[in-house]
Amino acid sequence: MISHAPSPIDLARLKEVLDGPWAEVREALRDQLDARFLPVYGENDERARERISGLLTDLPVEPGIASAFPAAYGGRSDVGASIVASEMLAQVDLSLMVKAGVQWGLFGGAVAALGTRRHHDAYLRDIISAKILGCFAMTETGHGSDVQQLRTTCTYDPQTQTFDLHTPYEAARKDYIGNAARDGRMAVVFAQLITGGRRHGVHAWLVPIRDAQGNPLPGVTIGDAGPKAGLLGVDNGRISFDHVRVPRDMLLDRYGQVAEDGTYSSPIANDSRRFFTMLGTLVRGRVSVGGAASAATKSALAIAVRYGDIRRQFTAPDADREVLLNDYLAHQRKLLPALATTYAFHFAQAELVTALSEMQSDDSPVDEHRQRELESRAAGLKAAQTWHATRTIQMCREACGGAGYLAENRLPGLKADTDVFTTFEGDNTVLLQLVAKGLLTGYRDEFGSLDGWGRASFVAEQVREMMLERTAARSLIQRLVSAVPGRDEEIAVTDRGWQLKMFEDREKHLLETAIRRLRGGAATKKDRPFDIFNDVQDHVLAVAAAHIDRVTLEAFVAGIESSADPAVRALLSRVCDLYALSVIEANKAWFLEHARLTPARSKAITAVVNGLLKELRPHMRTLVDGFAIPDAWLHCAILREEPGRQETMAAHDAAGDPQAVPV
Repeated sequence: MISHAPSPIDLARLKEVLDGPWAEVREALRDQLDARFLPVYGENDERARERISGLLTDLPVEPGIASAFPAAYGGRSDVGASIVASEMLAQVDLSLMVKAGVQWGLFGGAVAALGTRRHHDAYLRDIISAKILGCFAMTETGHGSDVQQLRTTCTYDPQTQTFDLHTPYEAARKDYIGNAARDGRMAVVFAQLITGGRRHGVHAWLVPIRDAQGNPLPGVTIGDAGPKAGLLGVDNGRISFDHVRVPRDMLLDRYGQVAEDGTYSSPIANDSRRFFTMLGTLVRGRVSVGGAASAATKSALAIAVRYGDIRRQFTAPDADREVLLNDYLAHQRKLLPALATTYAFHFAQAELVTALSEMQSDDSPVDEHRQRELESRAAGLKAAQTWHATRTIQMCREACGGAGYLAENRLPGLKADTDVFTTFEGDNTVLLQLVAKGLLTGYRDEFGSLDGWGRASFVAEQVREMMLERTAARSLIQRLVSAVPGRDEEIAVTDRGWQLKMFEDREKHLLETAIRRLRGGAATKKDRPFDIFNDVQDHVLAVAAAHIDRVTLEAFVAGIESSADPAVRALLSRVCDLYALSVIEANKAWFLEHARLTPARSKAITAVVNGLLKELRPHMRTLVDGFAIPDAWLHCAILREEPGRQETMAAHDAAGDPQAVPV
């Protein structure tokens, strides 16, 4: 039996829960990011780039994306504030968010994380003030996701005490590099470090690429990546190096040092382990992209829900007025499950940001196990949030009909600008494999090792222990799961413990069966490691997706408890029900095939979901208003007309003329 959420809801209390630990950052940016920063519809590439570049120096630094930098250099040593600022900026202009993210998150973040005191003293203040605009030159034309196999080389010459930075062929050029085509003066360049005839893996150098007048420096070739589907204000470019001399002290050498005589040393002896440690310090960019995707999704949902509350279509047989779009079950089926999922990702993102902030503010030695788990969580959530953004923004566009196709109503821009999020900061399919790798091998570095699959029973136990540790950290979740009776038929599908148990059981089963298949492959194809993995790749991706579903639900359940307001908790609980049951409904085939659901219970879930939609229909506007997106930020013509449209509709309804309702 579904109980109705109390009404009315105190919107301030809901906003308080959603704003979370960095509420003051969100509120400050709502005040500071005014109309100057809004997108301009219909711009060409050059005008957009010029405008975005000019706005970069007007962005708030305190608080802002630069908040992550050490306080000693003008930041506030607050990683969480930086990520939250990025989310807020994404609701204003995604080109500006990406441009700022390249400057302060990727370029400046790499200098801060991979450099040492001399680099910080020399460059961080000017990076924060945007006096030095820079690029993050990692991706190559021939190597995007497989960063460990980059082909750019940087070879040390002890005679000149310089590195020779070189692009050996076209496929090794740096490609799709933000800030490169127009504005960048320096770049953090990732390349294979070679000294004394030996390779030591991928490292990073701080390399000037343009002079003060903006001309490419000798040996540096810069080109434009060309027209893009979105993010017109971001100047993506291509960079090649023809034996460019880089001084020895421009190596960002926190994790690898080269002495004057060419001797290489590192606090991490293993090349592969060192590489993943270096990349792990840059995880903030991936977390920011996932959060920005969700922020854009919230804007799209706010537009679609508000439009659905004013747009009428067709007259019901038993009524004398046209029906609001949001009153149709089909429309609720589009918007409400997507809204529930967006809420779930909001709490999962907040939990991830808190964990990252705590870890990066901790001065104690790095806990590698904790670091790997956080990287895995960041990878999985980034994939889930960006795919959800792509699906949901398109759905919101369709939910607004022809109006949703007009640039002035923001949705086309949100769609175009977020589309690339599924493939930058890590291709989503590759990221899910990273999540699966962590689950299957206990975060081992050597993914292709057949020994890993041979010790599958050990791995399974290790992963179970990690799952139990996370569950034990949430006594509420453990209590809910433990309270579930033995027979599913005896408990309502809205029981939170049963929902948690279903998610956990699906992940565990998929994991164990994937391991069994990998072990079977290892026994019959031990000399063909690629085939062993490739034959079960679909299964491995399903494991990762189930894992992210589970951790997202757990974060939502924990997040509900952060509200002291009973009415808000009750509303969030119903939204959580809708999220959990929507995921189960979408995966009915698996649950039925594996006897986790009976056909009758499967049908009951659909009935309960429909009941939840009707229950939550009166709260749709409240749920999107809880995001506290300023009206001006939505930058949407159909919403600017909202009060007038409502008055016009009321007048026509009173006159009994439904056909005259504005379209």
